[in-house]
This record gives sequence, structure tokens and C-alpha cells, in this order.
Amino acid sequence: MSLTSQPEATGTFALTPGIRAAAVGAFWFSVMGLLVKLAGRRLGSMEIVLFRGVITLGLSWWYLKRAGITPWGTERKLLLLRGTCGSIALMCFFASIVHLPLGEATLIQNMNPVFATVLAAAFLGERLGVAEIICLIASLLGVVFIAQPTFLFGANAEAANPVHIAVAVAGGFFSGCAYTLVRRMRVSEHPLVIVFYLPLMSVPLCLPFALADWRWPDPMEWLLLIGVGVTTQLAQVSMTKGLQMERTVRATTVGYLQVAFAVVWGLLVLGEIPDIWTLLGAVTIIGSILALSWWHRIGTETA
Repeated sequence: MSLTSQPEATGTFALTPGIRAAAVGAFWFSVMGLLVKLAGRRLGSMEIVLFRGVITLGLSWWYLKRAGITPWGTERKLLLLRGTCGSIALMCFFASIVHLPLGEATLIQNMNPVFATVLAAAFLGERLGVAEIICLIASLLGVVFIAQPTFLFGANAEAANPVHIAVAVAGGFFSGCAYTLVRRMRVSEHPLVIVFYLPLMSVPLCLPFALADWRWPDPMEWLLLIGVGVTTQLAQVSMTKGLQMERTVRATTVGYLQVAFAVVWGLLVLGEIPDIWTLLGAVTIIGSILALSWWHRIGTETA
């Protein structure tokens, strides 16, 4: 039997086309994060989001025209809402990358599977039980380990700024909202149309903030910005395909490969070494997501 002919709820982690697409998306997202971190050493995060949006808007339009697909879709209200949620998530994520270690920012951003699971249960009728609630609490506990607030840990030079942590968590939440909407439109909309609406909304939303702190890029920064746009486009198309072909939990869980890639980039390129509490937070968050997938697998096997 071929991989593409297997039923969705097999209770396995076989490398289906959807899982492969999500894994490829995770890799390109990690490269994008590294490029954002490098560009953000001098440029503002909103300026990076703007350039990213302009580049991917052009690429998305070109892909749609080449494929002969109408760019505006059918469920336009949902597409606009997905673009808005995705844009807010992107702005929060880029800001957290600039102000937090790459691995930590990526890790917190990738809490979105838990948020997506809860939102999918609320709006798409997907199952939500005690396991999902436990995983949400565990993920938030992992964020506490990473943030190391002073009222729990005392004065700590390694503690992250709570505002930056809050921005990162907000990015994860709005990513969960966006992924839930992608799942909702898995039949009605082409992946390229869904991807197109993200830069379509992000460009006007971030433009005022980018102009308020504008700095002209130098030649190397131009290369980094172009790289951000190209890798984001590759990541978005791959991840959107994965979300449309797999259940929300399965597809977004594979996105945790992005965390592993980000930690490697942080160590090799940026010289970022996480402390013990950050590692504990990473284990707690990733473990909760893996447990969520495992519980889901058991549920599909016994249903």
C-alpha cells in the first residue's frame, strides 16, 4: 500500500506527504529565523517584516499567475482573518527573535500546536479532553522556566525580559489561530491562495511601524532580507500543504523540528548556549506536545 493511500487516522507517524511537507517547512522556517536574527542586529523587526511581506507578496502573486489560480479565493472573510492572525504572529515572532536567543524565541513560538488544538476543538469540532488541557498547562510551565520571573527565581542575570516573553507567547497564540483557520479551509482554498493572504495583510499592518524606525539596509542586509522573504515563502507553502493534508496536531507537531534546527543554528552561528532552566523549559514544552500527539494516537486507535 502506498503512503498516500493510507487513512489519516492510522495512529502511526509514517512519513506521509503531509508530514514530509511539514518537515520541509520546519527547516525553511529555521533558516528564516537565523536570517531574521542576523538582520535584526541593526534593522528593526517591523522593517524586516515589511521587506519579508513585499518579497513574499510578489512571489505569491507570481506563483498564482503561473499556476493559473485566481488569487482572491472563495472564503474571503476567513482568508482575511487568517492573514491578519498570521501577520500579528509574524510581527510578534520577529520581535522575539531580535530580543531573545534564537532557540528560545523559536521554542515559544512553537507552542502553537497546543493553542491550535484548543482552538480547533472550539471552532472545528475536533476532540478536546483532559490530555489537551494538561499539555497546555505544561507548555505554559515550560515558558515560566524559560522566562525565570524574579518573583519565583529571584534576581537572575539570565532571566529573559517578561515583555519579550509575552510577545513571543502572543506570537504562538496567533499562529495557533492562523493554523486553525488553515485547517478550516483545507478543502475550499488552494494552499497558494492561503499563503498569498499573509503578506497581503502583513504589508499594510506593519508599514506604519516600520516607517517610524526606518534604516536603509546595507548590501549584506539586503541579501539577508531577500533570504528572509524567499525562505519564508518556501516554508509557508510547505507548512500550509502539511496542515491541509494532516490533522492539526500531527502537522504542527512536526514543526518542532524547527526548534532543533534553531538550537543548532544558535550554537554554530550565534554562539548561544542555553542555561539549565531553558533546557528544562524546552523539555517540558516539547514533551507536552509529543504527549499530546501520543494521546491523540491512542484515541484514534481506540475510537
